[in-house]
Amino acid sequence: MTTTQKVVLLACGSFNPPTNMHLRMFELAKDHLHRTGKYNVIAGIMSPVMDSYGKKELESSKHRCAMVSLALKSAKWVRLDTWETEQTSWMRTRLVLDHHQQMLDNQSNMAALVKEAPSKKRRKDKQNEEVITNCDNKEACEPEQAPVQLKLLCGGDLLESFAVPGLWADEDIEEIVGKYGLVCITRNGSDPRKFIYESDILTRHQDNIHIVTEWITNEVSSTKIRRALRRNESVKYLVQDTVIEYIKEHGLYGTGDKKQSLL
Repeated sequence: MTTTQKVVLLACGSFNPPTNMHLRMFELAKDHLHRTGKYNVIAGIMSPVMDSYGKKELESSKHRCAMVSLALKSAKWVRLDTWETEQTSWMRTRLVLDHHQQMLDNQSNMAALVKEAPSKKRRKDKQNEEVITNCDNKEACEPEQAPVQLKLLCGGDLLESFAVPGLWADEDIEEIVGKYGLVCITRNGSDPRKFIYESDILTRHQDNIHIVTEWITNEVSSTKIRRALRRNESVKYLVQDTVIEYIKEHGLYGTGDKKQSLL
């Protein structure tokens, strides 16, 4: 019987706000990896970037985390992780991956930790480590099974950004792609295979890059959602209703001074 590699998918981003396409990416990646017969996706993590990232129109991590949590209410195997937002400075993607891989590697110590009276910090660590213990496939989550591999879930735009001079350190790209691997969801007009071909580093690790084509095209983006909100246009069916209600309640993205129903 062939043993499949257990995988946890990590998506880093602003999630400003989280859209249905952010959620859809996890489903596409899971289906693709399962079809290979080599992988068993047991969990997913959404990790919002911290406030000092400095991106234009970036809402506070308090609001973004709340929206991600609401968006994931119906998701059985994807969860929010707030560790990145709690750091004192912006964290490179490689370091975020290193942190979560370490958390996954520490799963074998969970039984010993549970036996002790947990301190506040340990309760927080335990919450962050529950990514495996809360997954659907209980057999795959057993600590005595093979180690879990973390993979970075991203859109084609992130892969293309590797080619922007000075944006990524070569050693970070090497570590991200070589050690962890990418699951890249393509968008209309994007040709990720071309960027792999044009990069020596990506070509060297191309077997660790999974290109997933979204045939049911959906060009929803957080930027377009924010623009629609500023213009008092409906975003229903593009964003979870619970997130729309939160945006309306807190007056985010220029909606605070508008008497409107975003639903």
